[in-house]
Amino acid sequence: MAHLQGVNQSSVSGFLIVGLSEAPEPQTILFLIFLGIYLITVIGNLVILAVISFDQRLHTPMYFFLANLAIIDVIFSTVTVPKLLSILITAKRFISYSNCVTQLLFFQFFVVAECYILAVMAYDRYVAICFPLNYTLIMSRVVRLKLVISCWVCGLINSTVQALSISKLVFCGPNVVEHFFCDVTPLFKLSCSDPKVGETIYMVVVVVAGFGPLFFILVTYGRIIYAVTRINSRSGLTKTFSTCASHFTVVALYYGCGTFSYIWPSSTAAMDKDVKVVAVLYTIMTPMLNPIIYSLRNKKVKEVIWKTLIKGLKT
Repeated sequence: MAHLQGVNQSSVSGFLIVGLSEAPEPQTILFLIFLGIYLITVIGNLVILAVISFDQRLHTPMYFFLANLAIIDVIFSTVTVPKLLSILITAKRFISYSNCVTQLLFFQFFVVAECYILAVMAYDRYVAICFPLNYTLIMSRVVRLKLVISCWVCGLINSTVQALSISKLVFCGPNVVEHFFCDVTPLFKLSCSDPKVGETIYMVVVVVAGFGPLFFILVTYGRIIYAVTRINSRSGLTKTFSTCASHFTVVALYYGCGTFSYIWPSSTAAMDKDVKVVAVLYTIMTPMLNPIIYSLRNKKVKEVIWKTLIKGLKT
């Protein structure tokens, strides 16, 4: 990060994060709310990881991808929430330049990694429904490892591209970030240099890395729906839709909120507040909801969790 700081010759040593509001005093109630959400997020996703790791019945491609989603959600949430909690309880909004860039790069890494893991999970459901007899062969251990590694590599490429874009910016004041974490768009607004090249690169990345996976997911679900409509069995239809419902719900939440935050213009103070609210939904709430959605709608996961709890209570 020292290299980045030297490259852009920035006269700003750090930034002031506005947070969720501009109130100068600590906001204890909000702190407790978001602390609770963060703890539920971490515990919920770790429970999903533990259940998948220790139960042999869940050592299948679908749960392998779900475990990776849980890992991403824990780190994704940890990138933004601790700093927000610090602002809420201490009202100290300053963040150094290097820490701000570090937060931005990790955020960009995991937001794209999650986009691709959701696309991989959609592909997994497509193979399971449309090619059930060849599912094990197609989704072999080697294939699913390659798919997951590809998701993480895409996240790394995205964060590297964003690092290059930010390294070209000059910051000379003001240094107030109108958000609750350091993100690309708020930093572009604070740049004293012309950010057009960086903004162009950023929009290309958003389209390719964000909406590319979304387009793949929609096409995949289109194929799944077409295959499902040819199933004559009512129980088969119900089982198929039940299998996909959890994943589709997560995709709708994640992309619905993310699209609003990154595409919707925020030129007014009111719109800035709306973007912050929606950003809370997809950066803080979605990682918490993912394990809840998957555990509530997945019979196997519920069975394992209940058996573990009952076994723990008996001992």
